[in-house]
Amino acid sequence: MSVAPIIFAVSLAFILYVLIGYPGLLAIYARLFPKPIRKSLTPVALTVVVPVRNGERWIAGKLESLLASDYPPALLNILVVSDGSTDGTNPAVRAFGNPRVVLLELPGGGKATAVNRALEQVTTELVVLTDVRQEFHPAAISRLVACFADPSVGVVTGELVIRSGSSQEEYNTGLYWKYEKWIRRNLNRIDAMLGATGAIYAVRRSLVRPLPPDTLLDDVHLPFVAAFQGSRIFFEDSAKAYDYPSSLQSEFRRKIRTQAGMYQIVFRFPRLLWPGNRRFIHFFSHKLGRLLLPFAMLTCLVSSFFLPAPARWIALAPQLAFYSAGLLDPALPETNPLKRLTAVIRAFLVLVTAAFCAVAVFFLPAQRLWKETNVGITAPKPDPLAPR
Repeated sequence: MSVAPIIFAVSLAFILYVLIGYPGLLAIYARLFPKPIRKSLTPVALTVVVPVRNGERWIAGKLESLLASDYPPALLNILVVSDGSTDGTNPAVRAFGNPRVVLLELPGGGKATAVNRALEQVTTELVVLTDVRQEFHPAAISRLVACFADPSVGVVTGELVIRSGSSQEEYNTGLYWKYEKWIRRNLNRIDAMLGATGAIYAVRRSLVRPLPPDTLLDDVHLPFVAAFQGSRIFFEDSAKAYDYPSSLQSEFRRKIRTQAGMYQIVFRFPRLLWPGNRRFIHFFSHKLGRLLLPFAMLTCLVSSFFLPAPARWIALAPQLAFYSAGLLDPALPETNPLKRLTAVIRAFLVLVTAAFCAVAVFFLPAQRLWKETNVGITAPKPDPLAPR
């Protein structure tokens, strides 16, 4: 008996499980067995750390959004860590003239080194880490802090809201984020979060440990350090930061970095792969599954050619049609009705290809995978938080 049908069936089952089966089962389990936390805002001193390299375009808006926070001003300090900036970032921060905003200038050493140097100087009980581009909602910091009223919580991440894109490509990137956040909300309900959102997250200073200098995902590494000390990672979706949509090309480069960073996480937290770890099934199904997805898809396609007829054509036809639709998409005008389908397929294939390319982390210095994210600027839409 040929092994091709077995290989095909296993690879197809894996693909369907990662994309549909696991998220569906997770949603059911989260609804049946939620684990809520206690929230109560008791303001404490905190420091917002903003690592930046050449962020002149964004730094003023970022600082203005942080200073406009409804959090008590006397308890909120901002530390901008300039990692070898060569543009007008440093003068722009100094020109702010606000004693609550401190600039730490460093030679270029990478984000992980910048975060480490910042954390060496932080003395407050809580630290909020964020990137330069995303502006905060005025209530975001208060909503993060309120979650620390529960002593089991060690890390709180907010929600990154992607503003509406001006093209189908940018819209589809936003669709991917909605899918990811749906999974994240369900993981959060059962205390199984697998990281934070780098644009907006807070951590107890006592739980922080220095990052390895080549770390690509501080927003996964630091939360797991806290989690393995017995603390909970919590997703507070009412704490919002806003970003602009990115092109598929830019998202492709970002995804290579994040998936390469996940390989680092696997090697630095091997306990995640131990079945006795309560996060094992979630890490395997969601994070490791995404890393293996391109290889499963390739295996599924190749094994299809070795199936006996007519099963061969039944298996090949939908796959070839799927890949053809993705390849055809760039040639279709935005007004073509097929674009709604082909653009989604193309976006999916680009992100899967990025996961395949992430193996570059084994052959290149990790810092080579950092690329600037190019975004399109659209007028922000009001998104006030509903009072609780």
